[in-house]
Amino acid sequence: MSPISDPSFKQLLQESLSSVQEIIRSEVTLAKVETKERIAEASRSGAMLGGGAVLALYALWFLLMAGASALFLVLPLWLSFLIMGVLVGAAAAGMMVKGRKQLKQVRLAPERAISSTKETMEWAKHRSA
Repeated sequence: MSPISDPSFKQLLQESLSSVQEIIRSEVTLAKVETKERIAEASRSGAMLGGGAVLALYALWFLLMAGASALFLVLPLWLSFLIMGVLVGAAAAGMMVKGRKQLKQVRLAPERAISSTKETMEWAKHRSA
């Protein structure tokens, strides 16, 4: 073969470096996109948890007053409010446990980008060997 048609070592090296740079850029972009998706998912869960807690407080306040008033017909006032407070506290604890459990299920690590980067590194190792 003639020297003109054969790519030089410098050209091959430049092409390889260019390819590796493009792969790295792609991996970084993928990681950014994936991380943004996970953060959005977590923020939606957090907003839902917070909104539910606020609305529950308002609703439970009215229910507490109604329940305490009803209990006051047969029990002393302090005991009526104590019973209602215990019931509301148990409901609040249940909601918080459920919200925390849902929040723990959200994974923030960019798993696709990590997996793709590992595959790229393995490919590069085998290609250079």
